[in-house]
Amino acid sequence: MRAALWGAVVAALAWPAEAGAETGGCRHRIARADRLASVAPDGDLVLASGRRARLDGVRLPDEPGLGAAARDWLAARRDRPLITREELAADRWGRIVLDAVTEEGEPADLAGGLVAAGLALVDAGESDTLCRPGLLAVEAGARAARRGVWAEGLPVPAGEATRLAGLQGRFVVAEGRVLSVGERRSRTYLNFARFGEEGLTVTVSKRTWRIMLERGLTAAALRGRRVRARGFVEIWRGPTLDVSAAEMIEMLDEERALRR
Repeated sequence: MRAALWGAVVAALAWPAEAGAETGGCRHRIARADRLASVAPDGDLVLASGRRARLDGVRLPDEPGLGAAARDWLAARRDRPLITREELAADRWGRIVLDAVTEEGEPADLAGGLVAAGLALVDAGESDTLCRPGLLAVEAGARAARRGVWAEGLPVPAGEATRLAGLQGRFVVAEGRVLSVGERRSRTYLNFARFGEEGLTVTVSKRTWRIMLERGLTAAALRGRRVRARGFVEIWRGPTLDVSAAEMIEMLDEERALRR
């Protein structure tokens, strides 16, 4: 019954772009009913069932004002019944990872609503799959309109090494042209600066690189292409982004071709 209701809500929200979201490891999620009791200071959802939950596929802003605005947006949906689609097991912090839509009245997609308002960035988190790739299309609208986080200097140009280094430990969206690709046994490196120059390096795990190869994103296909990458900034011989999911690297050349 709940699975059928989730399907009806998804249909009402018109998510055809997310048909691929049910592939792979995302298929086993279950539908449940709950209610939003409150929003924790870190943005976690506290449910009426007593459980703590995290919205899948999104990350709230680090900037305090925007983070507070995101929590307020969620708190405005407090006490409304929710239909959720959940992982079977909690994460290492004891939180349930889920998608959630409000049940009463016109359905509201919590993750999608935050992204559309520019109050969250798309992020696969620790997963190697983005279960809702359609969120990237929602984010594109907010980015084009410069809403929320997109009015705060994102995306960061990959060549601005000093600025990226100053964002160490923060989740960042960066854009630039891949100048070289280094394939190693355990990791692949996408370099946005020439050897000896300062610039961003994106590191891709062996598993994620294999997925990218299956999608045709080989080293040869990536060299010279403009891409958008997202992840936490680390410093290792310069600013580095470690990418956990293939969807966290987007081809901008293709994106612009579609707009023509």
